[in-house]
Amino acid sequence: MRTLFPSESCKEPQLNIINPQSWLQVERGKLSKFAHQSPSSIESLIKVPEPPILPVYKPVDYVEVLAQIHEELESCSPEEKSNLYLLQYQVFKGLGEAKLMRRSLRSAWLKASSVYEKLVFGAWLKYEKQGEDIISDLLLSCGKHTNEFGAVDVASEFPTDENACFLDLSNGNYNHLSQTVSFLIGNEKIPCNRHKIARLSAPFHAMLNGCFTESISDEIDLSENNISPLGMRTISDFSETGCFNEVLSPSILLEILVFANRFCCEGLKDACDKKLASLVSSRQDAIELMECALEENSPVLAASCLQVFLNELPDSLNDQLVVNLLSSLDGHQRSIIVGSCSFSLYSLLSEVAINSDPSSDTSVLFSSQLVGCASTSRQKVVALHQLGCVKLFRKEYDEAEKHFEASLKEGHIYSVVGLARLSHIKGHKDWSYEKMRSVISSCTPLGWMYQERSLYCDDDKKYADLEKATELDPTLTYPYMYRAASLMRKRDFELALVEINRVLGFKLALECLELRFCFFLALDDYQSAICDVQAILTLSPNYRMFDGRVLASQLRILVREHVENWTTADCWVQLYDKWSSVDDIGSLSVLYQMLESDAAKGVLYFRQSLLLLRLNCPEAAMRSLQLARQHASSESERLVYEGWILYDTGHCEEGLQKAEESINLQRSFEAFFLKAYALADSSQDPSCSSTVVSLLEEALKCPSDRLRKGQALNNLGSVYVDRGNLDAAADCYINALKIRHTRAHQGLARVHYLRNDKNAAYAEMTKLIEKARSNASAYEKRSEYCERELTKADLEIVTRLDPLRVYPYRYRAAVLMDNHKEKEAIEELSRAIAFKADLHLLHLRAAFHEHIGDVMGALRDCRAALSVDPNHQEMLELHSRVHSQEP
Repeated sequence: MRTLFPSESCKEPQLNIINPQSWLQVERGKLSKFAHQSPSSIESLIKVPEPPILPVYKPVDYVEVLAQIHEELESCSPEEKSNLYLLQYQVFKGLGEAKLMRRSLRSAWLKASSVYEKLVFGAWLKYEKQGEDIISDLLLSCGKHTNEFGAVDVASEFPTDENACFLDLSNGNYNHLSQTVSFLIGNEKIPCNRHKIARLSAPFHAMLNGCFTESISDEIDLSENNISPLGMRTISDFSETGCFNEVLSPSILLEILVFANRFCCEGLKDACDKKLASLVSSRQDAIELMECALEENSPVLAASCLQVFLNELPDSLNDQLVVNLLSSLDGHQRSIIVGSCSFSLYSLLSEVAINSDPSSDTSVLFSSQLVGCASTSRQKVVALHQLGCVKLFRKEYDEAEKHFEASLKEGHIYSVVGLARLSHIKGHKDWSYEKMRSVISSCTPLGWMYQERSLYCDDDKKYADLEKATELDPTLTYPYMYRAASLMRKRDFELALVEINRVLGFKLALECLELRFCFFLALDDYQSAICDVQAILTLSPNYRMFDGRVLASQLRILVREHVENWTTADCWVQLYDKWSSVDDIGSLSVLYQMLESDAAKGVLYFRQSLLLLRLNCPEAAMRSLQLARQHASSESERLVYEGWILYDTGHCEEGLQKAEESINLQRSFEAFFLKAYALADSSQDPSCSSTVVSLLEEALKCPSDRLRKGQALNNLGSVYVDRGNLDAAADCYINALKIRHTRAHQGLARVHYLRNDKNAAYAEMTKLIEKARSNASAYEKRSEYCERELTKADLEIVTRLDPLRVYPYRYRAAVLMDNHKEKEAIEELSRAIAFKADLHLLHLRAAFHEHIGDVMGALRDCRAALSVDPNHQEMLELHSRVHSQEP
């Protein structure tokens, strides 16, 4: 999202954008000269982009909104649930909670009350799971069939009313009429049963049995009604049997459909609609048939065509015919295609378009349709703000301003950011500042408000606002980047690196890695620079730097000329050093370099995936696992990686199955390790721990490198601790430390603590802190082994190093509560809740609210927490108790 909506205002005159062409023209060995060619060379390398205006729903009090949604879900009709889950998805999207977003979409799909909702949300989930087809294939190889978001039998979702197919003519007396009537079509005569044709519709009944001259005619000319002889014979057969008994071409079915509409033959039309729907098998079919579906008001055919478009997302939006068709519908046509599900449909289509290119005409067209479909205030907020962002990106400033103002009027405070940027573009910086000041003073201030206001003031005020932004929301990257860049310009190099490292310590943001890369170039530290660019390429192989103008891979090639080439042995030495110092970014870089050699790539990609999981980059980790599978050197190795893919996606039993298949082919460290890991994580049976122990012992007997054996020893020690065998656990941890598995200090500290030697546990964790590069977790763990004041000191360090860790907030709040400082305790939790939707924080605050008698506050937090995890048992119990106290 960093480059999604680059701003047009607030340019910092002292920061010049690097010219990518000058990079590409640097001669071998001349980079250092380039970096120092003028006093402004540092500035030429540094560019801090303004924070983007995101096209998302960001309510000021998301807890209140989530609570309202949950309350409505408890009492609404089934038809309303999917729309509420979609809104919940929009809230989580604004919070950046990817897992919760997907869960909300899944809930919308599961609670779908119409075929249209099934189609839209099923396609949305399929789109979100792009690249995961391999998982379905692997499950199939384990004998488990999964086609969760496969094609829906649309026709079966539209039940046929057999009684409505034909008119009831049982009370009439038609004996005086001829039983046979012939329809003339050109030179052909098609005999039909008068009574049965009359049952097709009221017009036919009136024509054949009423006061018209046709009722006493044995022959009726239908030549002018665009029906062919074959079509009429098919209609005659249908009047006899109520179905189509032969294979018919789409052209004949279309002919009959038009005829059925003209003569109001509802049963015939319904059958024709469903028959045509069953013939839609390609995008071209869908394009050709959709127009007819709209003209003839054929909902089954229209929904079937729509399903084809949706199942091919995002590719189908590259087809201009599809885009033109779906973006030009009026309200009546939308109701034919997607019933009352228009807002959901265009939420999906506009999101896909924006993800592809936010400035495209397609993004405008679908976002405009979304505005037209919005009916509630919440829907209007989402749609208007999104369209405002798209218009801003296209530099259509007047249009953007109109939509931001409309969104703000509907209550979306975040849209003021768009208005402030637009005002500054037009040269009214003071108005932008005053607008943001007004917002800050009129509602609960949030980090993004101060961040935005900082763009419109200078010097001390700017720094004060950015400090406040970080205090309120430490996850915002722009304040760290700006401060670091400012320090770099002042040549406070060490402090600049400290500042950018603050955010990289807990958030592996590509834009922050890019900025640090620039710092290292300015400092001639090419070894560190190549480390960062290789980490960037691991996370995003096609990443473009310097406002998207230069491929990171090109910059790597240039910087590579200025660092020493490592042999394979050098790389392994470096990897051990980085791994033992818990330098995960450094380890990623070394692995990237090793993958260029002829070494076995499968194991390197696998190790890369482990690091990426540790760094909370699950998508990149899955990509690395899939590459490990592709580069496996043997069948047994491939099975192990397939097992990890299945395990990491929640298919534990199938992961175990793959591990066993691998062991049957060849006993290996990784196969035993996978089996032990999956079994320990999945089984609730305490007796399985002995099996886990034996599996890890078998793993340790197999060949492997020290890095993985250290991990196995560490895990084995944890199992021994859980079983109460502290001596065996200590031996495992000590042996792991001998081969430089630094994290084993934490396990050994736990052993000391369980032996009632708190001081030794504290000392052991101190060793880990001294060795580890990433040590927020180490401080957090050490806090358990000291007295309250030292605990508070350690947890303050944890919050400074990684503000996303929730335990320190909970601990401090609990201490305040113990000291009867209820208000301060709730404020401590609220500080973290403002930027992190966490179940445990909400749970504890709900309990505090209940304790002080604030039933409504407790109920609000309970409902918001249940939006985060609707099945959390303790939360459900608290909610039930609090709900019973509601006035």
